[in-house]
Amino acid sequence: MANDTISTVLTAIRNGNIRRKAMITIPATKITERIVQILVEEGFLKNAVKHKDNGKEFLDVSLKYLGKKKDPYIAVIKRISKPGLRVYSDCRQIPKILGGMGITISSTSHGLITDREARHKKIGGEILCHIW
Repeated sequence: MANDTISTVLTAIRNGNIRRKAMITIPATKITERIVQILVEEGFLKNAVKHKDNGKEFLDVSLKYLGKKKDPYIAVIKRISKPGLRVYSDCRQIPKILGGMGITISSTSHGLITDREARHKKIGGEILCHIW
């Protein structure tokens, strides 16, 4: 049985938002670090700090909330391309999420990038997830 690290990260963020956690801890890999970095740059997360524990690396991710009700910044975080069904798109067919309010993270030959970067660079790739 293979582990899907991308789904693990997305599920941890989704569950942390549901439980209104201030911080979550996820295993650190190159892919998970880049996904979290994109979410911090786009303003969906506060920050992420890398640390070692028993020889393994982890990311402490601070979740972001709105107002006194603590409504999460991330309303929906959804995995698109899965190990059993890969979804690819060229730059002209990358979907705009909520008219540009949300983002799509794609795996391209230039690394993990957002939908705006992919359209700007005119490159396609595997669509990993939608976030809004």
